[in-house]
Amino acid sequence: MRSYDLTPFYRSTVGFDRFFSLLDQAASDGSPGYPPYNIERTGETTYRISVAVSGFSQGELSIVAKENTLTIKGEKSANENGSTAEVLYRGIAARAFERAFQLADFVQVKNASLENGLLHVDLVREIPEAKKPRSIPIATTSTVAPQVVDGSAEKAAA
Repeated sequence: MRSYDLTPFYRSTVGFDRFFSLLDQAASDGSPGYPPYNIERTGETTYRISVAVSGFSQGELSIVAKENTLTIKGEKSANENGSTAEVLYRGIAARAFERAFQLADFVQVKNASLENGLLHVDLVREIPEAKKPRSIPIATTSTVAPQVVDGSAEKAAA
């Protein structure tokens, strides 16, 4: 059961349909709910993925962007802080995880930061100048007789 709805993203974004469709598919095919995450639109072409990674240090997390896939991995050390205390109840999850996000074309990872137990990954969509739509001016011409480029049309008529 999903606890979020991506429908508002479909309405308000143009060109990111594939991005949100793939995120929607990734969540609906039985992927685990750990760790929880948010996807936010922070600007016209900027997005932020926030992953709740409380208990993980910066050295225990890794972020890899390869082709159109962003992978976030977390792996706890075997013996944290050298503690020998017996844990009676473990309510804070400290298991390893791997989250993969499919990114749309031309979406790049801008930066990542870890603050207050949240890993923030900032994304930006930068379309190359060659791929951007360009305006073509329409020239107006007067309606005159068609011009003959060479004399072959006159010779053929004769």
